[in-house]
Amino acid sequence: MRKAIASNPARAAAIAILAAILLQPAAPLRAGESADQDARRPRIGLALSGGGARGAAHIGVLKVLREKRIPIDYIAGTSMGAIVGGLYAAGMSPAELEDLISRIDWMDAFSDNIPRRDRSFRRKRDDDLYLVKSKPGLTGSGLQFPPGIIDGQKIDLLLKRHTLHAFRIRDFDDLPIPFRAVAADLATGEAVVIGEGDLALAIRASMSIPVVFAPRELEGRLLTDGGISSNLPIEVARGMGADVVIAVDISTPLAERGELRSVLAITDQLVTIMTRRDTDRQIASLGTADVFIRPELGDITTASFDRAAEAIPAGLAAAAAAEKALSALSVSSEEYAAYEARRSLGRDRPVIDAVRVVNRSRLADGVISSRLRVPAGEPLDVDRLENDIGQIFGLELFESVYYDVGDERGRVVLTVTARDRSWGPNYLQSGAAVFEDFEGPNFNLAAAYTRTAVDRLNGEWRTGVQIGREPGLFTEFHQPLDRKLRAFVHAKASIMERSDNVFDGDGRKVAELGTLRYGIELAAGRELGTWGELRFGVAREAGEIKTQVGDPDVPAVRFDAGEAFAQLHVDEQDNAHFPRSGGAALIRYSAALAGLGSDAEYEQGIFDGSYAVSAGRWTWLLGGSIGVTRESDAPYRSLFRLGGFTRLSGLEQEELRGQHKALLSLLLYRRMGNFSVFSLYAGASAEFGNTFESRNEMKLENCLASGSLFAGMDTILGPVFIAYGLSEGDRGNYYLFLGKKP
Repeated sequence: MRKAIASNPARAAAIAILAAILLQPAAPLRAGESADQDARRPRIGLALSGGGARGAAHIGVLKVLREKRIPIDYIAGTSMGAIVGGLYAAGMSPAELEDLISRIDWMDAFSDNIPRRDRSFRRKRDDDLYLVKSKPGLTGSGLQFPPGIIDGQKIDLLLKRHTLHAFRIRDFDDLPIPFRAVAADLATGEAVVIGEGDLALAIRASMSIPVVFAPRELEGRLLTDGGISSNLPIEVARGMGADVVIAVDISTPLAERGELRSVLAITDQLVTIMTRRDTDRQIASLGTADVFIRPELGDITTASFDRAAEAIPAGLAAAAAAEKALSALSVSSEEYAAYEARRSLGRDRPVIDAVRVVNRSRLADGVISSRLRVPAGEPLDVDRLENDIGQIFGLELFESVYYDVGDERGRVVLTVTARDRSWGPNYLQSGAAVFEDFEGPNFNLAAAYTRTAVDRLNGEWRTGVQIGREPGLFTEFHQPLDRKLRAFVHAKASIMERSDNVFDGDGRKVAELGTLRYGIELAAGRELGTWGELRFGVAREAGEIKTQVGDPDVPAVRFDAGEAFAQLHVDEQDNAHFPRSGGAALIRYSAALAGLGSDAEYEQGIFDGSYAVSAGRWTWLLGGSIGVTRESDAPYRSLFRLGGFTRLSGLEQEELRGQHKALLSLLLYRRMGNFSVFSLYAGASAEFGNTFESRNEMKLENCLASGSLFAGMDTILGPVFIAYGLSEGDRGNYYLFLGKKP
């Protein structure tokens, strides 16, 4: 079998020329062509360079070639040129390519952010912490980081979706147009020409921009973007058999000296120099019969994917300017119609006969296979498969989850490959939270160590420490009990110290209490898909409450608490901090029992919920919270609290305490813009509620009205809010939060 990768194109071309001279074979005939037709016209190769978003100009060139009836016999592409060239070679039309390029949400595609709906419920609860979501690995030799800023999971699936119709073709010479993708060996820097295998994977390897995208392994070689070795593969196209080469160069020109004023500009210049040397050499090899096209792309950069569609007219204009040279390659309408008919490749979905899981992780095979819903004997539902793969990837255990469809002795087999994170399974996270009411700041700094995949069912151990206003330490172990990771047991031990302000009826601070709590919690439950969790458990706690600021003669109070609880937690919101759709709710019942060591017996019920709905950039978020103590006999440590931003915003943080609470809130906010590292919002809230000492007091006339104006950002460090709240009685408060949702 011919190898899929040829590491030395120049040597391979020389051998091919020598063989041609010695053996003098007849030119191969293509389906529907006669020997006379073959002799009448030269074989035409198309070489498409890399250049990121600028590569959309290739589509404009293809549109002109089609208008002028110029048949393409071979295509070689690098990076973005491999994407456009590979999809065109597999039968996609220029109009379909233009539609695809225009429809893609490039910001989302070039992101490994897992849609929140696909994350497991366990991982959604990570949003309750204020730890930075980025998790470097931790080994005995130090911190380990991913091989690229982006692994490319979404790009992998996007390319696979649009090449799936060619799943039976493993030799790229058998595509409607023979095709080669050019990558580079990351270990040697040599050009690697890919002509066999998985078309989507070949394209993906060719566009693995170093540092930005993780490299891809193919036949034992670690492959990266072909631009570092052969950004304009003219020699590859000629080596495939082309008599005439149409070369399209969309690479970035060198910057002028006056533009080299920053580290980023200099780094970009060095990369451009590296790619231009071979590009200029290959351009110099063009003959008088070849056609060179270089679109004028102005300030469209390699990263301007939001402007990719703007590059298409530039390709049209540049190809039209080469009309004289291109016209010599035009064929008759009849010949071109026959050529287009040969380019047609069916788009029927494959009917799957069997499913195979290739598990390159520490988990049991069943953890992966149990999430795949691919019935045998039915056409492949790509949307459902991508959703299933998204939920597997949403476990946040895998570097990539990829699928391939192949014909194995007449049976169509779907293979799903899950690859373990190369920087796991031990992770270190850190974070910071700041609450500022402009009377005294509160700071917390935290760090956590997490060990995933402790066993085949993904047992997980996490230990965290916090210093600052609320110092503490916790350790917990979460153990799933079945291959779907639904049923679980959970154990946690913690110690925490916090300060509570005590206010009089006018909102003046009269004391500050310090509370030390330590205890354990044991629970069991079941995740209800990715949308919810049911949990039952018991908790045992002890501690001490003492006065830190105020009457020094007030004695410290020790307490013991023991409770049983049951809770249902639902979370289908698309964002934990600035949701634009979906709802979340927590319903919890707890009973403090003497039999569990509690020094007071009482029962409490809690409901907290919110629901978001959006129209354009605007979002309405309706929230409600109710807390009830059955006999109004809960001790001080278990009273319900209100006060603070969006919880009666004009009052001090947790100013109100009572045996019962009720709160209704409505937030309206507008997304002002999406930037590379944050999204910006502005809005207002209206709130109505209070705390009460008895259920008889829970009446509308006893509730307080409040509201706020705020601006917020959703950043990689967590949410940031700056707000002003106003309540009845001309009570007002300023707020600044960082790293933790208030």
